[in-house]
Amino acid sequence: MSNSNPSPVSGKWVIECEKITRTYKEGPGKLTIFSDISLQVGAGETVAIVGSSGAGKTTLLNLLGGLDKPSTGHIEICGQEIHKLSEAARARFRNRYLGFVYQFHHLLPEFTALENVMLPCTLGGMSVREAKSRAALMLAQVGLEARVAHKPGELSGGERQRVAIARALVNEPECVLMDEPTGNLDEQTGEGVRRLIESLRDRLGIAFVVVTHDMTMAQSLGRVLRLEQGQLVTLVN
Repeated sequence: MSNSNPSPVSGKWVIECEKITRTYKEGPGKLTIFSDISLQVGAGETVAIVGSSGAGKTTLLNLLGGLDKPSTGHIEICGQEIHKLSEAARARFRNRYLGFVYQFHHLLPEFTALENVMLPCTLGGMSVREAKSRAALMLAQVGLEARVAHKPGELSGGERQRVAIARALVNEPECVLMDEPTGNLDEQTGEGVRRLIESLRDRLGIAFVVVTHDMTMAQSLGRVLRLEQGQLVTLVN
């Protein structure tokens, strides 16, 4: 378990986990991915989580995003214990308070960059006019104002990932969860994404939790935790 005890930025925790454990049935027994993990992330903070393949990093990220439930313990996002919500309420909560970026961008190929970024807004009930305006502004924030009408097949790998980041940010979430956001990118493009994360964090005050194998990237972002043998260990604070 991490011994780190950071102070919340602006007087609040965006993420607060207490003694979460995740186990799965494996034949007659159980497989424990991790146990008794506690973690706190403040507003505007960036936390990188590193560890070997199979250590449970993506599982932990899914728990933080309300996509999976802990076997024991509890998780609060912006003061809400999300796993006590109904499935529909949890989906609405994620749409409003959380953004997600994955190693693969998961953009809809038949939609333009603008239309892809609009999706979280329209799914949340926003008018098309307002969603279009907000999506265009967010694409400008990530340096893609000239590419709004391009479809994913017409964009480079780095540009597609920037669109995915814009989509994660368009609803102005409290926290963005990233799973290997530079894993499919070359070194130069990955460095551009890292700088973008830092810039957006500083300008917008959004918290980021980034799972990565890239130790250089992790150390440059802020607090670094390693998930090993089912525990979180602080490497850089």
